[in-house]
Amino acid sequence: MLPDPFTAILLGALLGFRHATDADHVVAVTAIVARERSLPRAARVGALWGVGHTLTLFVVGGAIVTFRLVVPPRVGLALEFSVALMLIMLGFANLRSRDETPAARTTARPFLVGLVHGLAGSAAVALLVLATVRSTLGALLYLLVFGLGTIGGMVAVTVLLAAPALYAGPRVARFQTGIRVAAGALSVAFGLVLAHALIVEGGLFSALPIWAPR
Repeated sequence: MLPDPFTAILLGALLGFRHATDADHVVAVTAIVARERSLPRAARVGALWGVGHTLTLFVVGGAIVTFRLVVPPRVGLALEFSVALMLIMLGFANLRSRDETPAARTTARPFLVGLVHGLAGSAAVALLVLATVRSTLGALLYLLVFGLGTIGGMVAVTVLLAAPALYAGPRVARFQTGIRVAAGALSVAFGLVLAHALIVEGGLFSALPIWAPR
């Protein structure tokens, strides 16, 4: 039995909040927030990531829901592969660059990273919506609430990641570069593992790719 629309939408908000804690999301935002030395700026990173994620999720997922589009396996794998490439590039950027002053930082990075993640996850979320909410309007509302939940969840994640280092005392500041490098290395490693899984297990470049929305 399908849940009523209100229950489904409330569930969407909770799932959106939990969605922010997916491993690839946390790894990506950790690589970005490792550069921040201010809790409000760290929270803004999470908010910008969430807004970018919600934008593509609502646009692409909304199109899938509205027009009942079928996502070919190779397309789904390619979208997830874009996340792997983004994680690798983001990690290398952390490993290569020096510490930046607050004025030199840009809001574009977390927003663009969120866009890529939202694009990759839109098909899976849209399929979940189609199985949960029958009406198109209700499904679109579900996507919007899911996105808002993701924004809230990612703000919470970035604050939790940044708070210990920011409030542990001045000694921790000396290890800021080490934190940034470690986050970059983790991002590169996770991106390589994800890319390997999509190519070898998913068969991204094979004749018969296999894609299971996550």
